[in-house]
Amino acid sequence: MITLAHYLTLGAILFSLSVAGIVINRKNVIVLLMCIELMLLAVNINFVAFSRFLGDVHGQVFVFFILTVAAAEAAIGLAILVTLFRNKRTINVAELDSMKG
Repeated sequence: MITLAHYLTLGAILFSLSVAGIVINRKNVIVLLMCIELMLLAVNINFVAFSRFLGDVHGQVFVFFILTVAAAEAAIGLAILVTLFRNKRTINVAELDSMKG
C-alpha cells in the first residue's frame, strides 16, 4: 500500500535533486530551467498527495494553476534563451552578465 509518506519522500527527493542541480550546474541556462521545472513538479506531487489523502480537491485545482504558470515560464524562458543565443552565441551563464541592448 502506498502511503502519504511515500509521495512526500518522492517529492522531497525530486526537490533536493533540483536544488542540487541549480547549485552544482550554474553554467548552462537550459539545465537551470529544467531544474526549476523539476522543483515545481516536486511541489505539485506534494499538493496532489495531500489533496488525495485529505479528500479535498483544492490541492489538485491549485496544481492546474501552477502548471499553467510553469508552462508560461518555460515558454518565456526559452524565448529569452533563444534571443540571448542569437546575440551572444553562447548559453553559458557566466558569459551572459551584461544586459546591454
